[in-house]
Amino acid sequence: MITIPYLTALTTYFSYGLLFAFGQFRDFFRKIIDWWQTSNLQGYAPICLGLEDFYIRRLYLRIQDCFGRPISSPPDAWFDVVERVSNDNNKTLKRTEKVSRCLNLGSYNYLGFAAADEYCTPLVIESLKRYSPSTCSSRVDGGTTTLHTELEECVANFIGKPAAIVFGMGYVTNSAILPVLIGKGGLIISDSLNHNSIVNGARGSGATIRVFQHNTPSHLEKVLREHIAEGQPRTHRPWKKIIVVVEGIYSMEGELCKLPEIVAICKKYKAYVYLDEAHSIGAVGKTGRGVCELLGVDTADVDIMMGTFTKSFGSCGGYIAGSKELIQYLKYTCPAHLYATSISPPSAQQIISAIKVILGEDGSSRGAQKLARIRENSNFFRSELQKMGFEVLGDNDSPVMPIMLYNPAKIPAFSRECLKQNVAVVTVAFPATPLLLARARICISAAHTREDLIKALEVISRVGDLVGIKYFPAEPNKQQLEDGRVKLE
Repeated sequence: MITIPYLTALTTYFSYGLLFAFGQFRDFFRKIIDWWQTSNLQGYAPICLGLEDFYIRRLYLRIQDCFGRPISSPPDAWFDVVERVSNDNNKTLKRTEKVSRCLNLGSYNYLGFAAADEYCTPLVIESLKRYSPSTCSSRVDGGTTTLHTELEECVANFIGKPAAIVFGMGYVTNSAILPVLIGKGGLIISDSLNHNSIVNGARGSGATIRVFQHNTPSHLEKVLREHIAEGQPRTHRPWKKIIVVVEGIYSMEGELCKLPEIVAICKKYKAYVYLDEAHSIGAVGKTGRGVCELLGVDTADVDIMMGTFTKSFGSCGGYIAGSKELIQYLKYTCPAHLYATSISPPSAQQIISAIKVILGEDGSSRGAQKLARIRENSNFFRSELQKMGFEVLGDNDSPVMPIMLYNPAKIPAFSRECLKQNVAVVTVAFPATPLLLARARICISAAHTREDLIKALEVISRVGDLVGIKYFPAEPNKQQLEDGRVKLE
């Protein structure tokens, strides 16, 4: 639970109020001007209604140069950011031929597999020659190669489940699976900060949806108890099925799920557990097997395990791991399996090769070194940011570190100043977060060296002082403490 300082909340509300007021003022005069202009589509309703895209026109366009920055190199520890210019007050941005070499603190390249790898890359190139960039077919037609079968076996063994099924897109894995697993007469209990793919999947299922307070097992138990007692709306019949949906690491908070407590509650009330490990699989745990390994939870106690290959494995797509009966059912019923083009063979080979490196099956210890480095880098960077006085969300071992910005004016200021000093960061604001809780989301990689992290900390500290986002007093360093002791003596 984030507690916002009173003055910070007041100034943030005031800033958004000013932006809203001036935006409405400009819209009023725009309507007067448009009144005299003839429209080419007489009788048609406008595709973009004024109130619906107000936020985009009057707030987002002011700072859109901070988002969607194109790159021209692999998203490694350092990458090339293409510079853009605007001649119409940020309404449109044009790419230039200039690039800036920047330290990458925004990509989900947790284990460093997104760049060329001595083991993975040659195998991916070989698979491209043997197969093709795409199967051009769904899995049930001509889209299943030997690589897809090997990948599903490899994922199931890595996760610790009897079987697995893979999809070509991580977002679709959630949004297409949930409507297959549960429907009308079922109950979905979802964490209040679950990803948008889970939200849309739950809405599309037709099941009743209830939300529990973020990462609060006691409130989850309260919601479960109340709704089991009440039953279905109107009829009060027992629920056909209850699924509790949580994430391993929450992508906007950097927090680890309180999985042991949640699993115990679900067992008590006979509810299924659906775990989204998009940001945790491969990134945490002694051998990279996610929050179950990190928190000591038996994978047999988690009914449906979902994850993506876009973070730790340097590829694309997602998976569902579970019992053989569940996976067989999904293969017969899931539209993402029946109708969507299967994951590309080179992407499948990249995932298989990355898992082999993590497990040491490539004949080296690079996988173990990567896992140790991502853990060390994450904990070092988090502790240093906190010592500087930044408000940093999340838990130790998590490679996701949100730095709270709050005020809308500080979003572009922080992003632009960091970019000027060759550090690329991602800023996140409404509607991805609540209105008051804008933040910069730092993602740490095993590819970062200690020198990279120290440079990033120096830049972020300078920009933090300039922008004014050090909301806590900084800890004195050793030199200051020694100077203080000398003065006292």
